[in-house]
Amino acid sequence: MREIRIVAAESHGRLDAFLAGREELGLSRSRIKGLIDEGYVTLNGEIPKARQPVAPGDEIIVQVPDPEPIDLVPEDIPLDIVFEDEEVLVINKQRGLVVHPAAGHWTGTLVHAVLDKVEDLEGIGGELRPGIVHRLDKDTTGLLVVAKTERAMASLQEQIREHRARRIYWALVHGNNMPDTGRIEAPIGRHPKDRKRMAVNTKTGREAVTWFRVLERYRGYALLECQLETGRTHQIRVHLSFIGHPVVSDPLYGTRKPHLGMPPQALHARQLGFFHPVTGQWMEFTVDPPADMMAVIQRLREEA
Repeated sequence: MREIRIVAAESHGRLDAFLAGREELGLSRSRIKGLIDEGYVTLNGEIPKARQPVAPGDEIIVQVPDPEPIDLVPEDIPLDIVFEDEEVLVINKQRGLVVHPAAGHWTGTLVHAVLDKVEDLEGIGGELRPGIVHRLDKDTTGLLVVAKTERAMASLQEQIREHRARRIYWALVHGNNMPDTGRIEAPIGRHPKDRKRMAVNTKTGREAVTWFRVLERYRGYALLECQLETGRTHQIRVHLSFIGHPVVSDPLYGTRKPHLGMPPQALHARQLGFFHPVTGQWMEFTVDPPADMMAVIQRLREEA
């Protein structure tokens, strides 16, 4: 249990909002509200409500319990760690690795691997676990950032929500007759008949925007650079299929069988940029696609 004492220098509309903005706490507003509701916060010696206003001179004491262990068992799964400090972990994810435990994948995930490799997790939401800021599909390779602290989690989620983080992908696609650059704006929601798939859905879909530019054209294929403005499930795959240029070897939105000898699927998160959640410094990372995808690209270059 750590205890933090804060004396308010000015008035504020709500206690939970006031505390959520304090760097010394580094906690999300929902986490703060939970601590208030559970009696871990006092305002001038009394247990307050989350909506209670703060006045100048008010003394607030916040007790933050140590994170509780979770049921997940660490697993010795190889991880390509590109960068790590006390706040964040940047990983170059391999193909076939599910990011977060879910139905059908309760073991063998990136979360299990992080629990095994990282010893200084502070915990997220009161649990001793890594913060999954954004996800990559099982068979999409490349860069993703994991939060080691609740402070980092809140900052990175806000950057993605406000489009200040940069996520750039390489996609090898069928067809080569697209314009040099383009913007795909089409809402994405659950497929009406297949719950495993997403689809462009103008009735129930959520706003989704993907930018692309052509890097190289081959005979019957093209290499695109795609940048996410929003982050819907399967967004790039759905959008590229929607405009008639599905990702090569995409089993859900393209051909069901591997194409050009490429295992599922020719989509790689090549570049990731964000502001460090504590220092504010811009950080940018770039990794090339895996060897199998680069081999297919090289062969197409030679045949063009």
